[in-house]
Amino acid sequence: MIHLTDREFIKKTILLANKGKGYVSPNPLVGSIIVKNGDIIGEGYHKCFGKEHAEIVALRQVGENARGATLYVNLEPCCHFGKTPPCTDAIIKAGIKRVVIGMVDPNPLVNQQGIKILRENGIDVESGIEKETCEQLNSAFIKYIKTGLPYVTLKIAQSLDGRIATATGHSRWITSEPARKEAHRLRAENDVILVGIGTVLADDPQLTVRMVKGNNPVRIILDSSLRIHLDSQMLNDEFVNKTIVATTNENVNKIEKIKNRGAHVWLLEKDANGRVSLPGLLKKIGRAKKSTVMVEGGAEIFTSFLKEKLADRIVFALAPKILGAGKEAIGDLGINLVDDGVHLKNLKINKVGVDLIVDGVL
Repeated sequence: MIHLTDREFIKKTILLANKGKGYVSPNPLVGSIIVKNGDIIGEGYHKCFGKEHAEIVALRQVGENARGATLYVNLEPCCHFGKTPPCTDAIIKAGIKRVVIGMVDPNPLVNQQGIKILRENGIDVESGIEKETCEQLNSAFIKYIKTGLPYVTLKIAQSLDGRIATATGHSRWITSEPARKEAHRLRAENDVILVGIGTVLADDPQLTVRMVKGNNPVRIILDSSLRIHLDSQMLNDEFVNKTIVATTNENVNKIEKIKNRGAHVWLLEKDANGRVSLPGLLKKIGRAKKSTVMVEGGAEIFTSFLKEKLADRIVFALAPKILGAGKEAIGDLGINLVDDGVHLKNLKINKVGVDLIVDGVL
């Protein structure tokens, strides 16, 4: 019989943890397995915010059989009371002999204290196994815990020559249906979808999750001058209570009309151009306990996020089309030298339908 290594078992916890995407925020993605005599006897993942943590789910599966076993988990077990009791207490009580951890929890309430408690109770602990992969998995959680700000993804559907619309403004559909389905999956994984008022006026989008199973995110419309039409879909559908208009305009009459539709209005500080301050908006989103934001357009918004260095990740959906003159995806970033361009790392490139999905971290 071939026994897996600690590294391979941690990779399995990462696969489990991924199942919680779109449901656990602002908590981290966590998976756990329990191994005895080289065999997996129990597994679990954090399924939903406020529900049992991964370790508890796995321990409950195996019961008394946990005694003397090894528990694997991609993130350090918690040692404080939150929505649920400390996982460290349950691990100790179950008689687990050894714990293997992917990465230390950056949360100040935990940060190596969970490891310390386990060791003080005679449990052998190893950490830092597949650390970089575990950190990539929970990059949003890490940023949110350390800064209080959400992790920002720009999602751009464009032609090969960088156009998001033709010269006449026509943009449906640049990418194929499989790529649009992937976009809906990304929506379901984020707490917030953000668009500019230009996109709303041009396309009247729904910004809901329709092509895959998942939760509908909160929808934020950047509308500094309150130009939104009261008959817009997002102000009149069943999810209107998850719609926020972010503005700097104090027009009480228009604000009341928007609120009467069931939507919310955030009156925010202005930037140097009199528009909604993006750093101020992100702080407000973070205070609302939303840890992930996906920006879906338009070009001015993409450009502003890149110019102000507020984006963490870009997902390009590249359609095998050339549109020539048209609306460019990203405007002037003030870059004069090629080496000063925005660089992406940790690139993932996948073919979806006829399109290419290029996914990278800034």
